[in-house]
Amino acid sequence: MVLMAVDHSSESFNAGRLFTDGAFVYHPGTPLPAAQFLTRWVTHLCAPTFVFLAGSSLALQIDRRVASGQSAWRIDRDLATRGVVIAAFELWVSWFWMPPRTWLLQVLYAIGASFILMVPLRRLPPAVLVGFAVAVLALGEEVTRVFGWGPPAATPVLASLLLVPGRRPGLIVGYPALPWLSIMLLGWAFGRVLARRPGPRQTGRMLALSGAALLAIFAIVRGLNGYGNMGLLREDGSLVQWLHVSKYPPSLTFVALEIGVMLPCLGALVIAETRVAPREGGLLTVLGRTPMFFYLLHIPCLVLAARWLHLESQLGLRGTYLFAGAVVTLLYPLCRRYARYKAAHPGGWTRYV
Repeated sequence: MVLMAVDHSSESFNAGRLFTDGAFVYHPGTPLPAAQFLTRWVTHLCAPTFVFLAGSSLALQIDRRVASGQSAWRIDRDLATRGVVIAAFELWVSWFWMPPRTWLLQVLYAIGASFILMVPLRRLPPAVLVGFAVAVLALGEEVTRVFGWGPPAATPVLASLLLVPGRRPGLIVGYPALPWLSIMLLGWAFGRVLARRPGPRQTGRMLALSGAALLAIFAIVRGLNGYGNMGLLREDGSLVQWLHVSKYPPSLTFVALEIGVMLPCLGALVIAETRVAPREGGLLTVLGRTPMFFYLLHIPCLVLAARWLHLESQLGLRGTYLFAGAVVTLLYPLCRRYARYKAAHPGGWTRYV
């Protein structure tokens, strides 16, 4: 959540913000200043981690509900409803980010659509779902090549909703559902492993090894500098060019890199938690318990602040980090109060926020 605030603060205030994370928005030879690039790059951890852990959380929740005797129909109904509500929150986000009568489908659409698709998919064995996820991530680039998709304005609406970004009058799809569903399926498989209650050290070791394997895949595919990069190739051997991978749509190298970094970090936190318990009411604990609430509030805070102060795209990185810190500080007390309310009312509307 904190890293996400940095990225969205940059979008509102940063005159030098880079948005070169796909072949259709990057022109070869464009300068990529290291400070600006790394500020953008480090926030790439947010969406894959959010979607991956949403899948893990979903697996654990459904496992508990099945064990308590809830019917499959009720679980499916709640899952579908939750998916529709989450996707519909994009209307709120678009209201602040986009011109009138233009809707932007991003991470909330991807999560909501994935939840809906999980209604039938959750019945399949985890190994089958992992195989499907790997197939989408490995073969999606070939599908786009065969059909000639790529330029957003030339991509059919259905293709942009499912596989590659697209743009039509009044509609922009930034997060097509299937690549992000694949990340959720990987998280679901991890959640199924967690449901067997492995020890913290075993979990940490598994995450570290899985992360190392993904980073090895990233190094090989990025090193070969061909298929698997969604057309966003390295121009030289610099660190920036190695890390300059395609998020729109997620390439194999993007997913391998971001999940490969996230998994060992998560493993380290799992082990650390056995030694130092998270502080109740601590900033990261509170934001981790109220991610949707924070997400829906921090965007209007940043957008309106930049607009009212006449600072839209007028500042640099210092201003970016300053306003990111300000919005986190401002919303922390609200998130803390909401976390208490949510804990006291687990079965109401708070299930969706």
